[in-house]
Amino acid sequence: MMAHLRNLSRLVTPRRLITQVASSRSSSTSFLIDQPEYSFLKELGLERDNPGVYSGHWQGRGPSITSYDPGTGQPIATVRQGNVQELEQTIGLAVDAYKQWRQVPAPVRGEIVRQIGDELRKYKEPLGKLVSLEVGKIYSEGQGEVQEFIDICDYAVGLSRIYAGQLINSERAEHSILEAWRPLGLVGVISAYNFPNAVFGWNAAIALTTGNSVLWKGAPSTPLVSVATTKIVADVLRRNNLPPVVTLCQGGTDVGQTLVADKRVNLVSFTGSCQTGRDVGVEVQKRFGKVILELGGNNALIIDESANVKMALDAALFGCIGTSGQRCTTTRRIIVHEKLHDQFVKALVGKYKQLIPKIGHQLEAQTLVGPVHTQQNVENYTKAIEEAKSLGGTVAFGGKVIQRPGHYVEPTVITGLSHDASVVHRETFAPIVYVLKAKNVEQAIEWNNEVEQGLSSAIFTENIGQAFKWIGASGSDCGIVNINTTTNGAEIGGAFGGEKATGGGRESGSDAWKQYCKRATITVNHSGELACAQGVVFNVE
Repeated sequence: MMAHLRNLSRLVTPRRLITQVASSRSSSTSFLIDQPEYSFLKELGLERDNPGVYSGHWQGRGPSITSYDPGTGQPIATVRQGNVQELEQTIGLAVDAYKQWRQVPAPVRGEIVRQIGDELRKYKEPLGKLVSLEVGKIYSEGQGEVQEFIDICDYAVGLSRIYAGQLINSERAEHSILEAWRPLGLVGVISAYNFPNAVFGWNAAIALTTGNSVLWKGAPSTPLVSVATTKIVADVLRRNNLPPVVTLCQGGTDVGQTLVADKRVNLVSFTGSCQTGRDVGVEVQKRFGKVILELGGNNALIIDESANVKMALDAALFGCIGTSGQRCTTTRRIIVHEKLHDQFVKALVGKYKQLIPKIGHQLEAQTLVGPVHTQQNVENYTKAIEEAKSLGGTVAFGGKVIQRPGHYVEPTVITGLSHDASVVHRETFAPIVYVLKAKNVEQAIEWNNEVEQGLSSAIFTENIGQAFKWIGASGSDCGIVNINTTTNGAEIGGAFGGEKATGGGRESGSDAWKQYCKRATITVNHSGELACAQGVVFNVE
């Protein structure tokens, strides 16, 4: 398999939260799970060492990996990964489970998904805190991520009673054409570190409802979220005497490659980089499997001359800095009308300055900007800033690594670069935004569309003509085309995904459920006589 596939092995009360963080820093050599302040980890069924494979029972005979808190660099707990043999066994069991699950009526499957959502509600607080702790996102974002999983479960329950084909008129008398949607089989989900719970949820809730079984390989750097989430789902399956229609196999490169190449995995949903996603897509296509690719985004926020600037500033703040710039929908470029550019930059820098006291550990109550996930993110941040400066860019704010335990950087605003500068066209997973000056909306749209990715985009305008131009055929070429709101923070009701090098996949709401099904066109002859279409006559008397 191509080299890039090796990347598959990489991606309370407020007072109590502060106490937990402070206490953890005082004991730098122990695992956080052993400290009483982190008892929420054990509420989730986690231990110091955890098996990372579930196929009806827990095991894990592969290498053991340690999960670290990016806010302090301290170890949280360990997970024993699976090996290729365990993966192949898990695939076989998941295929067998599918054969039983597909016979269950869809509304009954929806009832099981409803129970999963209710179980997630019970564990939302500790699971959300684990998401924050392991990823580095702030407390409210961790809670919000689990809420996304809950929301898609609610959506899937309703879907289980209404998803359907259609009746099509036939040109032949007393014939009917039906369309039916049937499950694919086994759905493989390879998720990334930045949304280690929600992305699995988007896929699993819809895949289960439409009759598939699910095999999950979570990101190697967030294995505890994968294990804890699977435990919650497995409890629901066990109480209902169901086979393992949800399975898990944490693992390294060899496990990822085997999953992608195995013909028994009918659909692979991959979230990650454009380079690795391209290779995953090719490998799956070689065996004529189906693929959903949710890849990178170089997302632009356009500020029209007529924009509500105050609202646009608030959108830019969260769009650029939410999850410390590590969402695939993060605002990476702000394209401002030339008449507003200077005042907008000045106001944006003023907003950024207010955030400096709010940079801190992700579980501290006052924190709005947590750490980036790994030291590699820090290095990518510094390299991008140096390249931007070498190309003539000006650091209007930020640009420095914060010297403290963990992986902290300053949110950064860079101006003065060409719209087509190499660093502007490259997605850097860090809180860096490039502010560009455009003459008009037409030019801004052209710049929005010139990058290789096509995930999210937004315009702020009070001009209805510009708004409709933006969403029309000559407007944004992205999968998400917003007006007067952020590029990030999508809801589950719409289909999520993008165009071009973002991969073209769609997950979550709308009719994204169709990607987890195979379509059958059925012609029924109830005339008692054979008739060919298009008036063809072919018979022997």
